[in-house]
Amino acid sequence: MNNKTVEEGKTLALVAYLTLLGTLISFFMNQEKRNPFTSFHIRQGLGLGLTYILLGFLVSSFDSFVISMSFWLFFAVLYIYGIFGAITGKLNKIPLLGDFFQNFFKPIGQ
Repeated sequence: MNNKTVEEGKTLALVAYLTLLGTLISFFMNQEKRNPFTSFHIRQGLGLGLTYILLGFLVSSFDSFVISMSFWLFFAVLYIYGIFGAITGKLNKIPLLGDFFQNFFKPIGQ
């Protein structure tokens, strides 16, 4: 991937990590040009968002402040990691689940 592609896709890649609404905005705005850098970060952001929601229901059933704070901190670090990768122009996969997100959401951006 060349530098021009990365530079053109940085803004939408960053937006992809700003809630699921940001992911949808990035997805629809990326439909015309199909920037592979943006598509990579859309898949990562979508996977993080959906995992956050699914695990959030499970964590909320514990009704424990310590568990909730650990959950929020864990996902905050993952989101910051993804945002940092988008800003610096790198294809950093989210630890633990990044490969799964890329394979599961492969049709997005192709």
